[in-house]
Amino acid sequence: MIISNRRIIRLSADVIAELVAEIGPLWHERHQAGLAFRPRKRAVGAGAKHRLVFVDRLLATLVHLRHGVTHDVLACWFGVDRSTITRAIGEVRPLLAERGCTISPGIRLRTLADVIDHLGASGQTGIVDDTEIRVRRPAIGREDRDRFISGKNKQNAVKAMVFTDEDGRVLFCSPTQPGSCADITHARELGLVKILADGPAVEILADAGYQGLGAQTGGRVVTPPHRKFKKNAPEWYEEMHERQRKAHSSRRIRVEHGIAHLKNWRALARHLGRREHVSDTVQAVAGLLSHQQTADLDPRRQR
Repeated sequence: MIISNRRIIRLSADVIAELVAEIGPLWHERHQAGLAFRPRKRAVGAGAKHRLVFVDRLLATLVHLRHGVTHDVLACWFGVDRSTITRAIGEVRPLLAERGCTISPGIRLRTLADVIDHLGASGQTGIVDDTEIRVRRPAIGREDRDRFISGKNKQNAVKAMVFTDEDGRVLFCSPTQPGSCADITHARELGLVKILADGPAVEILADAGYQGLGAQTGGRVVTPPHRKFKKNAPEWYEEMHERQRKAHSSRRIRVEHGIAHLKNWRALARHLGRREHVSDTVQAVAGLLSHQQTADLDPRRQR
């Protein structure tokens, strides 16, 4: 039912089959390594067998990411205990996050350097923006409690930097930072300035939150024009500034579409789990979305 009906998790049967073939051996390898690592009173492989096979573990994780279904509901659906679902999602989600974003069959982008190299080789324009994901409020008494309060929305959130190409295809999604971190600070901490300085000549479109990176990257990061007049601006200048601002906005709107596709996955609309898992969740969803986007563009799969 889950595999045959794409409306449930928005992934085709072919993509799910590829996930099973790719992640299944990795999961089995890590599972066996975990069994052999700890002190044992039984031989490896002895004892009770799994009631939840790997395919069901993967599907439970996909449904959880897509719809934000609670572990209790998934446990009833698959006929196992809630702790089994929690353990399954905790094992599969990091494997999905490590896959990176798929741009063509067999080619993945896992780091910012990979993205810049890809844009330079293909001659495309990249678009970058940060998106915020609401999270639960930290407990009283935590020293870093205020770090999660977003200066924009005044809510507890984390933010991730999203890279898309000029068509809105997701190329990269970074690990998350607390919501108080400025967009330009996040980009600097990820090493974007150094990567652009050492990499090929590319054009990166960004919003006003990244103003200042243009001078640091030799004009490779393009942001909206500064206002030269703060008060009593001439009418001709207002018209010119508005025209330039709209032209820039219309070019970078594709990244907003890419972020909207990410937020269609319920786990990113508002994260209700532990904040330590947000980075894996964001990168897992980005990898799944880019994989399906690449599959949809493959003429051999179009029916």
